[in-house]
Formats: sequence, C-alpha cells, structure tokens
Amino acid sequence: MKTLDYLNWLQILFCLALGFFTSWGLIKVILNWVKSGGPATGGREFHHAHKTPIPRFGGVALVAAFALVALAIYFFGSLSVASAKTLAVIVFSSLAMFSLGFWDDLRPLGARFKLAAQIAVAAGAYAGNIRIEFFKSPWTDSNFDLGALSFFGTVLWLVSLTNLINLIDGIDGLAGGICLMLMFLLANVGMGDDLGISTLLSIGLVGALLGFLRFNYPPAKIYMGDGGAYFLGFLIGILSIVSSNKGTIAAALIAPAFALALPIVDVSLAVLRRGVRGLPIFRADRKHIHHQLITLGISRERTVLNLYTVSLLCLFLAFSVFYVQGRMLPLYSGFLFFVLLVAGHFSGFTKDWFAVSSQLGKSLALRKETQYALTLSRWLVLEVERRIPADELWQEYKFVVKKLGFSRVKLILPDGSINTWQMHELDKRADDLHYVAHEMSDGTVIEFVADKAILSESQFDLLGDLAAETWYKIASRWLVINRAPFYFPSTTTEPESRLRTSKVPREEEATWPDGNSTKRSNLRNGETADPEASVSF
Repeated sequence: MKTLDYLNWLQILFCLALGFFTSWGLIKVILNWVKSGGPATGGREFHHAHKTPIPRFGGVALVAAFALVALAIYFFGSLSVASAKTLAVIVFSSLAMFSLGFWDDLRPLGARFKLAAQIAVAAGAYAGNIRIEFFKSPWTDSNFDLGALSFFGTVLWLVSLTNLINLIDGIDGLAGGICLMLMFLLANVGMGDDLGISTLLSIGLVGALLGFLRFNYPPAKIYMGDGGAYFLGFLIGILSIVSSNKGTIAAALIAPAFALALPIVDVSLAVLRRGVRGLPIFRADRKHIHHQLITLGISRERTVLNLYTVSLLCLFLAFSVFYVQGRMLPLYSGFLFFVLLVAGHFSGFTKDWFAVSSQLGKSLALRKETQYALTLSRWLVLEVERRIPADELWQEYKFVVKKLGFSRVKLILPDGSINTWQMHELDKRADDLHYVAHEMSDGTVIEFVADKAILSESQFDLLGDLAAETWYKIASRWLVINRAPFYFPSTTTEPESRLRTSKVPREEEATWPDGNSTKRSNLRNGETADPEASVSF
C-alpha cells in the first residue's frame, strides 16, 4: 500500500463527509416526516420487540448517501472504461437488492420469493463480470481456476452475506456497528496503488453509517429495515470481491469472513437450532446471542457494547489475516473455533458442554410437534380468510390450544377486553404448571398454562411461542380483511370465582426478551372461564 498524498486525503475526506451529511440530513427529514403524520413502518412481525412505531426507512438514507458518493466518483474520479462499468454493476445490483428488501418492508414477501430474487440479483452481478474466479492458496501463492464453480461460489457468497446482515439486525445499533467495522476493513483492503472505487465507496459508507448510528444507537429512533440490511450485506459481499485482486480469493475475501465471525457463528447456530426442530430456516426468534444476553438482565446498550467489543477483536484478527495474506490461517481458525464455543454457550443452544448430543436429540424429537403446530397454524389462518365471525374464530383457536396440550389460555386485547379458556379438570399447584405470557408489539398479551406432566419444558417453550405467533398471524390477517382490529363481540371479561390457593400470587416485575419491564402476575385469582373450575397455587 502506498503512502497517501494530499489529493488522496482530500478524496477520502470528501467521500466521508458526503456520506455522513447525506445520511444524517436525510434521516432528520424522514423523522420529521413521520412525526408530522407519515407512515412509520410497513408493518411489524411477531418477534419485533418495539412497542411504539419506529421508522424502518433508515436504509433509504444509506442508499442515498451511497448513490451520491458513486456519482461523485463517476464524475470526478477519472475512471477507465472498465472501472466505470464495474461501478455501474456495483450501483445497479446494490440498488436492486435494496429495492427487494424495501419492498419487503412495505409489504412482507414470501421467503422463497425473496431467496429467488436474491439469487437473480447476484447472478446479474456475476453476468456483469464481478466474479470469484480463482482460489489462491495463502501458503504457495498458487491459483486454482474454479471453472464452473465460479458462478455458484459468487452467488453463494453474495446471497449469504445479504442474509447474514439481515439476520443479525435484531437489536438497536448491532448490524449498523458491525457493518461500519466491515466498511472500514474493506476501505483498507481495497487500497492499492491508488484509491480505487471499492475504497472510496467503502469510505463513503463509513460516513453514512456514522450518520445512521447517530439515530440507531439504543434507544433507536430509526431502523435500517430489510432494505438497508439487504443493501449493506450485498454491498459488503460485492466490494470484497472487487477488492480481491480481480476475482482471486485471497486475504481480501478471508479477512471479511473473519471480521464477521460473531454474526456467522450466531446465524449458524440459529439455522441449526431451527433446522433440527423443524422450524422454517428464516423464521425470526429471540434466541440469538444478543437476546440471550438481554435475558440475563444485561441492558440493551451494554449488550451492544459487549458485542461491539467482540466484533472489534474479530476485526483486529481480520486485519492480521489480511496483512499476512492468510499464511497463519490455522492459528486464526483455532481462534474462530474458540469463538464458536463461547457463542454456543451464550446462545443457550446447550447449557452443558458435554450434553450436546442429548440436546440435539431433544430438538429432533420436537420436529413432529413443530410440524403439527405449524399445520394447525396454517389451517387457522385460512379460516380467517373464510371471514368467520370473531366468536367462532376464538372457539377454533381454543381448539388449537387444547390440541397442542395447553390447559389454559388467556387473551388480553389492546382495548382491555379479556377472554379466557381453561380445562375443567385443571386443579394443580403452581409448581406443577408451566406459565408464560407473550406481549406483542400491538399491546396484545396472551398467556399460556400447561401441566408439566403433559408438556415438557422444551415442548412448552416451543409450542407456546408457535401458538402466540399463530394468534398474531390471525389478528394481522383479520385486520387486513376486516379493516378493523380483532374484537370480542360480547362481554368478554370472564366470571370470577374464588380459587383454592396454597400460595398467594404476587404481582412481580418481569423483564421480557425485548428488554422492557412490565407488570405481570402468575395466574391471578379469579381468571377462569368456568366458575366451577379451580386451580390451586
């Protein structure tokens, strides 16, 4: 890498400032627009933690900053014909990936459609001659032609990074901070005899991400949305290819992989966790490393700082890999294996290092239960399409809850109305029952109780999550079809009765996975659908 002269530094500062002020200024405009009545979001999903609408249009500001930096490079960069063509492919393919994610923000798309579209965009980049064509050995400097595997390797790399950034975007500031580190790394990786387009684009995105994090750091005022996550992940992938010496896989591709060690481990565990349980691979959950840290009682801000620290260590490792051209790869791989063990511990995938096989066996045993619950969920959502009355829909949901093995369900709607169903024969102490309450983003609270003799703890946790998600899907579809929230058509507060109690329920402060503290009590007295039913605590 050559020593930078005055003109180089002027270009760097210009791209950095242009990215920062464009992103920062446009986010201010978006926030003022939303505050004055503009739409805050294209819709929330079941596992979204925020309770108040937060704009998901941060990706728009990032893309605008990227586009302006690209235009500045094109008009003032004295590019060759080949470099101008490469810049055009980077810009148009990145914008296409952003458009796909932004469309998903406005109107949720199916996972299969999104994957097919991502592959199409990545294939377009390959057709534009942005390819991984060779594998370069870090020990012998020998090049191995990938041949027909070049297409599959390129598409896999781009699609994987696109989804990787999207999957880790689950807590304020995390994805943006990690992408900032990656762009800083790519700015250095792409710096050769001159400041190439990959270096200047990376520097522009460093500025844009700094402006974005000003509003995305906990507590977030804006999110990047799927559009922003798709755009950043794809751009990281495509810039790493452009920086890798005309398509040769060397340290320029290995270094970003090391810098992304933490999210790679986290997402790998998520895919494994969902796969063995029979859940959809792209289904969101609250089992990621950052969720586990919050569950332990660590604040959101402290959680992000802890993960930043780990990511900075991985970034330092990535710089080391780049500067030694990957020649100490076994040593660095050993470090990554250590990161994998630590991440596996904090992810909660297994609490006992020596019981991995038994935990895996338990997860596999849940596959049939998962498929059964998903089938019932799909059936019930289709029932909403038949425009059945609200009371009939509630009856059918109670049927599903009973079939899944629950003994009690209580639904509290945002308007305060309550409806409860309970098995007549439920007469158990609190210690013999599982209990969980799911608080959704629209204010709905749904509580489940099950007999420990019927459902194990792992079954209860999984089926309770699926049953709550089923109700969320029902209510969301009801809102679309009827243009009004779900409501109980008649008096819904259940008749109260004196329950036999051996333990007085107490109101307690509960910290939920989203980090908020809400008042919840363990099966309050008098909440039963049948005056003759009784529960002992």
